Formats: sequence, structure tokens, C-alpha cells
Amino acid sequence: MTTEFWMYVLTGLSSVSLILLLIILVRKAPGTGLSEQLAQHKLELVQQQGQFQQQLSEQLHMQRQQLLQQQQEHLLQVLQKISDTQQAARFELSKNLQQQAIMLAEQVKQLTQSIDQRLKDIAGQVEKRLSDGFEKTNQTFTDIVKRLALIDDAQKKITELSNNVVSLQEVLADKRSRGAFGEVQLTALIRNVLPEQHFSLQHTLSNGRIADCMLFLPKPSGDIAIDAKFPLESYKKMTDLHSSAEERKQAQRQFKIDIKKHINDIADKYIIAHETADGAIMFLPAEAIFAELHAYHPDIVEEAYRRRVWLTSPTTLMAVLTTARSVLKDDATRRQIHLIQEHLIKLADDFSRFRGRFDNLAKHIDQAAVDVKQIHTSADKISNRFSQIEKVEWLDDAE
Repeated sequence: MTTEFWMYVLTGLSSVSLILLLIILVRKAPGTGLSEQLAQHKLELVQQQGQFQQQLSEQLHMQRQQLLQQQQEHLLQVLQKISDTQQAARFELSKNLQQQAIMLAEQVKQLTQSIDQRLKDIAGQVEKRLSDGFEKTNQTFTDIVKRLALIDDAQKKITELSNNVVSLQEVLADKRSRGAFGEVQLTALIRNVLPEQHFSLQHTLSNGRIADCMLFLPKPSGDIAIDAKFPLESYKKMTDLHSSAEERKQAQRQFKIDIKKHINDIADKYIIAHETADGAIMFLPAEAIFAELHAYHPDIVEEAYRRRVWLTSPTTLMAVLTTARSVLKDDATRRQIHLIQEHLIKLADDFSRFRGRFDNLAKHIDQAAVDVKQIHTSADKISNRFSQIEKVEWLDDAE
């Protein structure tokens, strides 16, 4: 109850007492002594009223002090409960944050391990494929170097044979010996350059003719026949300085007749439609005869071209065989190109899958980074809230 309420009560009681006193005085002492009695009663009433007000003020003061004490005790209890609640909330929040941090660290660790493992697997596969490719390439280069070494050795041997042509003339005086020499030289050249499955020696054609060698080449070249010819007698007479001019001219005419006959025989015997290529090769085992034809007898060379018979010496035949080997190698590569394309397509698919998985992984990492950043933001806000609460408590204590 407030002080105003008690003042109203006191005023009401005073008014009631005054009215009762007037009634009593009117009944007891009518006349002139009424004013004195009223004054006296009024004085007593004022004194009683003062005492009552003093008592009332003391009671109000005591009640106010008790109320203030109760309010302070209640406020202290409330503050203590708030402090306990804050401590419990801090402990629980700290515990939850630690658990979340541990869980997040574990997830990041597992994600990192998974990424490392996938990258290791991918790197291992790429390294293996590259290693296999390098090994095949190195093997190819090694084979090429070996073949070139064989070609160099054969070229040296051919050069030695060419240098010894003059000394061999006496040995090769017999036609059979010359034919055997040409076939042996042809066989040595071919075996040094081409694999066995791509040529055949003493090959029999459908017309019953036997070619010294048949090269098996892919389309559109087709199979090419090689026949060795060695017109040494007429050439020897033609170049003999001890013979007369007429004899040398006669030998020259015979030399041209022999060469043309060999060209026509090769064209008629070894060029068969739908079985062999549209040309054949005549192998001249002596470089000197080949040089003589190209230097002094262009008409014979043109006749050979017209009949599609290609004149070769040991050196030029080596170039022809090397070209044939390149053609065979290109054909083998072309046959295997679909396998290479399949592997490239599979490699492209693997790389596409790798790129998609890497993009998904990057998205997960970005999302994890955003979540961590949001967690840091929430932690900062919570810390700021605690700081503000501590400031409020400190201000209350200061008051």
C-alpha cells in the first residue's frame, strides 16, 4: 500500500471522529460552552491525529525498508540464477562447438584422404599409360636404329662389292655364275630390309613363270616382282679399251639388245593383271652397268619406263626396299589406327569422368569452406553476446 492510501484513510478517520465529537457535544452541553468544548476536542483530535500520523509514518518506513530488502534479495537471487544459466549455457555451447569442430575436422580429414587417394589412383593410371606409351615408342626407335644399322652394314657391303666388280668379272664369266651372284646379292639386300612374311624368293606366278623375288605390298601398290639380270659379257666388250672401235660399237648394240630383251621378258612374264602390280623391277647387280644406262643410253631407260619396268642397282634397290618397308609399316599402323582411336576415346571418357568428379569435389570443398566461415561467424556473434552480457553484469555490480 502507498503513502497516499494511508493519508486518505487517516483523513477519513479524522472526519468521522470530528462528526462524532460534534454530535456528542451537541447532546451533552448545549449553549455557550459548546465552542470551548469543540476547541478542546479539536485539540485532542489534532493530537491524536498527529500521533496516528507518526505511527503510520513509522510503519510505512519499516514496510518500505522491508520491501527494499526483499527486492534486493530477490534481485540477487535472479542475478545468481542468470549467472548460473549463463555459465551452463557457455559450457554447453563450448562443448557443442568442440564436438562440431571435431566432427568437421574428421570430415575434412576423410575428404582430404579420399581426394588424395583418388588423385593417386588417377596419377598412377596416367603414369602407367604414359610409361607404356614411352616404352612402345622407345622400342620403335630401337627397332629403327637397329634397322638403320643393318642398312648401313648392307650399304658398306654393297660398296665393297661395287669396288670389286672389276675383279669379279673373271669369276663371273659364266652366265650361271652371274645369275647366282645376282640372286644372292638380291636375297641379301631383301632379307636385310624386309621381314620374311613380306617377300617370297623363287615365287611361282599363275602363268607358271618363276620370279627371283616377289614383294607382297598392300593396295594400291600390290605385289611387285623382282628379277635379277647381269648382262656382263657385252658390257665388258663395250668397255674394253683394247678392242677396236667397230668391235666396241658392235658390243654396244648387243648390250642394248640384251637389256631391251630383259626388259621385254620381265614385262611379259611378271606383270599380270589382277595378280601383280602394274610394274616390275629389274635388278642390275653392278652399279657400273646401271650408271652406263642412265648416262649414255636414255632411250633404253625410256623404253623401260614405257614397259613399266623399273631399273635398279644395289644402291637404288636399297632405297626402293626401304620405301616398301615404310609402306608396310604405314599399312600396319593404319590397320591398328582403330585400336589407337578406341584407346583415345576411352582416355577422353576417363578424363571427362575425372573432370566431373573433380568439379563435384571442388563444389564440396567450396561448400565446406562456406560452412566453416558461417560457423566462425556464429561463434563470433555468440562471443560478442557473452561479452555484452558480462558488461551488463559489471554495470549492475557497479551500481
